[in-house]
Amino acid sequence: MRVTIAEVARRARVSKTTVSRVLNNKGDVDASTAIRVREVIAATGYTPSAGAVGLARGRTQTVGMLVPGLTWPWMGDVLQGVADVLEARGYGLLLNTMNRGEDSLTQFARHVSSNAFDGLLLVEPPDTLSYITSLHESGLPVVMIDDRGHHPGFPSVATSNREGAADAAAHLLATGRRRVAMVSGPAAFGCTRDRTAGLCGRLTEAGVEFDGRLLVEGDFTREGGRAAVADLLATGVPFDAVFAHNDLMAVGVLDALRAEGREVPDDVAVIGFDDIAVAAHTRPALTTVRQPSREMGEAAATMLLDNLNGVALPETPHVVPTSLVVRDSAPA
Repeated sequence: MRVTIAEVARRARVSKTTVSRVLNNKGDVDASTAIRVREVIAATGYTPSAGAVGLARGRTQTVGMLVPGLTWPWMGDVLQGVADVLEARGYGLLLNTMNRGEDSLTQFARHVSSNAFDGLLLVEPPDTLSYITSLHESGLPVVMIDDRGHHPGFPSVATSNREGAADAAAHLLATGRRRVAMVSGPAAFGCTRDRTAGLCGRLTEAGVEFDGRLLVEGDFTREGGRAAVADLLATGVPFDAVFAHNDLMAVGVLDALRAEGREVPDDVAVIGFDDIAVAAHTRPALTTVRQPSREMGEAAATMLLDNLNGVALPETPHVVPTSLVVRDSAPA
């Protein structure tokens, strides 16, 4: 049975007029109330009619962007790609982070309610997907950068995580490595699942069985990489290579191997993922899978601006491919 605006109003404990004002992004609704209404819309699957939405939105020539924070190593490249496209096409950028939790979300909701931007670029902060989905369903164009395996009901730009990890495995195999250890990202992340599957799949294709005792879950930090090596050595299981799911952990792996007297790459080869700026300056320089962060930002911004000018958004993710960058930690 179709959910009505009256049912949304009842569940959100507001009037139908208030629901209508939220749908039309009117600025006179309290931010916390607007968030509650949109959460109910997302939970019930309510689909507003064109009349309820009020499709006529004024143009601000501004694009909004919501990100968890600016400390992620590849975030600067993403932002530069976005900014390059927006500036070239005469658009401004309204950047919002979630550094202050609920206060940040409330401030972002005020921008939404005041129609401060024409469309939204998103690097998903935790616990915001249902709210953003409701904004998209109410008529706001949204493009996500790196969907983390969540596969939202709106367009996204991704990279080839599985293929990149498979390329890392193929390189290690070509250099004679057979006892490959892996320091993964957190299990809940889609990129973790894809990178794990990519490495293990390519090893299996070559007739090399991945030893599950050589898998350590990390946290994408340098210290997590150091700790992972301690865990690997404690197993007593020999390994001649380590694939880390990001460069920060790979740098920690290099730190810990050096401290344990293991030579890289003679004793152990190391490959990371991302190709952040520090990767070329580690000791030894880090072989890594380049994640095209800047190109992902460019692609997402282009997709969003094209949509604002009448081009339909694609139904499947736009994938920007990775590439292997060979340096001294795992030479050819």
